Amino acid sequence: MTSPARINIAELIDKSDISRSQLAVFILCTACLMMDGFDVQALSYVAPALVQDFKIAGSALGPVFAATNFGVLIGSLGLSVLADKIGRRPVLIAATSFFAIMTVLTAQAATVQQLLTLRFIAGIGLGSIIPQAAALVGEYAPARKRVSLIMITITLGFNGGAAISGLITARLVEAFGWRSVFYIGGVLPLVIAFLMCFFLPESMQLLVLRNKSEKVGKWMRRNKPEAAAVGGVEYVVREENRAGVPIGHLFREGRALLTILIWLVNFMNLLNLYALTSWLPIVMRNAGYSISTAVLVGTMLQVGAIIGTFVLAALIARKGFVPVLTGSLAVACISIAVIGQPGLSLAALTIVVTIAGCGILGSQPGINALSAVSYPTYLRATGVGWGLGIGRVGAIVGPYIGGELLARQWSTQDMFLAAALPALVSTFAMMFMRQSKTA
Repeated sequence: MTSPARINIAELIDKSDISRSQLAVFILCTACLMMDGFDVQALSYVAPALVQDFKIAGSALGPVFAATNFGVLIGSLGLSVLADKIGRRPVLIAATSFFAIMTVLTAQAATVQQLLTLRFIAGIGLGSIIPQAAALVGEYAPARKRVSLIMITITLGFNGGAAISGLITARLVEAFGWRSVFYIGGVLPLVIAFLMCFFLPESMQLLVLRNKSEKVGKWMRRNKPEAAAVGGVEYVVREENRAGVPIGHLFREGRALLTILIWLVNFMNLLNLYALTSWLPIVMRNAGYSISTAVLVGTMLQVGAIIGTFVLAALIARKGFVPVLTGSLAVACISIAVIGQPGLSLAALTIVVTIAGCGILGSQPGINALSAVSYPTYLRATGVGWGLGIGRVGAIVGPYIGGELLARQWSTQDMFLAAALPALVSTFAMMFMRQSKTA
């Protein structure tokens, strides 16, 4: 009896041209991430309008920013583990639909407490988007383009959505009020979730590990018929599945140091990222700039993220993760300290904020890509999700610290000097990454 032909899924993807189904994965994940970024940053951009509408101090929004990130923390830790068990696709579709509905409801908030509750619940859905999108893109991307595609997808998606949010928020708020931002931020992801139901495939590697090769065969016959032989075909992956709780495997087989350092870098970088994106518009407003100018200055962080990611992706492909990300985080540390220096013109301030965006926000997709390529398939969503989940603790702490410094009436200079310290810690943590298994 003839043995069935054996097709290694990862090798096939690496050697083949990108199919339409793979393009659908990249496009849908980018679109989903775009609405994730739009939604996450929308609250920061409408904050000045909320302060006026609710007649509250700017520091009162600190718990709301933190509540959103606490919800993201829960979603990132819990749903990522679930995705490694039941699949990326169902978790991503459900999470997108959930946060879309909660975003629409956010537009109905009448008090700060209602806003806090709704943003916390929405955050649970938001927490699963980046881990699942990064895992799916990585598993459908050829090895030669994997890191670049993960970083570019996250940046064009999440940071692009955040930048679009900043560019249109000022006009939407002036024309229709702050609630219109959340209506748009909720309806569009519902459309994307609907499209994902029809056009987003599951990870083929994960299907093989879960002994669901018949679904892989259907995908093959539709997208790569030349690889689906007439006779029997056995689809395989070189990785093995591991039983037990996925979290424990993050510290086994030589991954402990890598995991700890990824968690530390995520914590410090997301602390910085969310402190800056949450409070920069309000700090600029308090410095005497108009609301529209303050929002546009904050938006330059996202523009810097897009520029930085493309540059860093190209450099990482040549030099590797550790030296490139160490340098970018060091540049971020310096630029953040410069933001608060007195006497900067608006043009100089805009340039420095953009550079800070290149370093802090531009490095985060690289950190996510490092997580995605460092863990095997059965552990990938958990690895990315827990790294980001620990980082969300920093994202919770960052806005609280910013609010406390505002309440204590720290000067702009002192606030940004303090904000430079986490970037310094991230720089040294990335340097030690050379000792880990991956580096």
